[in-house]
Amino acid sequence: MIVDIAARKRLARRKRADRIFQTLCFFAASIGVLILVLFLYKILVDGMGRLSLTFIRSSLSSRPGKTGIWPAIAGSAYVMALTTAIAVPTGIAAAIYLEEFNTRKSRLSEFIQLNIANLAGVPSIVYGMLGLAVFVRWLSFRESVLSGALTMSLLILPMVIIVTQEALRAVPKGYRDGSLALGSTYWQAIFHQVLPSAAPGIFTGIILSISRAIGETAPLIVVGAAAYVAGAPQRVSDHYTVLPIKIFDWAGDAKEGFNQVAATAILVLMIALLVLNSAAIYLRARSRLRR
Repeated sequence: MIVDIAARKRLARRKRADRIFQTLCFFAASIGVLILVLFLYKILVDGMGRLSLTFIRSSLSSRPGKTGIWPAIAGSAYVMALTTAIAVPTGIAAAIYLEEFNTRKSRLSEFIQLNIANLAGVPSIVYGMLGLAVFVRWLSFRESVLSGALTMSLLILPMVIIVTQEALRAVPKGYRDGSLALGSTYWQAIFHQVLPSAAPGIFTGIILSISRAIGETAPLIVVGAAAYVAGAPQRVSDHYTVLPIKIFDWAGDAKEGFNQVAATAILVLMIALLVLNSAAIYLRARSRLRR
């Protein structure tokens, strides 16, 4: 009887502690959501008045009433397209080798794997310093689109590798064994069975990596992305600007009206990120339906 009473008291204390913990978690989450809602409301109020196709298509100007963001949008698109073309094939190929072909674990492979995980957590400004030393100065690419794209490729490459490896690990081993038992080579098993099954996770990771890169400012400032460029870049050797840098520049400008322009540019950037994340959800769902 005494044991039952003590057990009930312990159970009651655990339930109270559980309720308190749930309340604290809900309170913390509510604070984050409230701050986000207030931030979005402020951006919408300040930025919706300038949002239009004219604003998007117009060139940059020193007057807030006449400026547009087309050179910054074109620069961001150019840098991100080149970044994707460099980082995605390299990252997927590295992940396939490390996960599928590197079956005999060694100290070297463990060292490489450890450093890939560590590089994923390195601050972005460090990649900017590396890009400045290697691409801008040593390889003499100067402050060009190519330097920016190579730097951003280094930034997202560890994330692409890690996400692809996790997606490959999630594929059951029976897919590989069944394909090999039917006479396929190991590469055919990976290409026709493993990669299609891992595609939803790979697509999601790639697009989320690009979403992170498109909002980065510090690395591109370090490698020489300009705050003002008269026109959109046409070649990989051209000078350029990107949308986050223009937002940073306008937000710190003392001229009246540039805060509103910065808010409108933030809206455009948020719409672009929303489109990318929606694309990730769509590709993941479509890949799962094909399976």
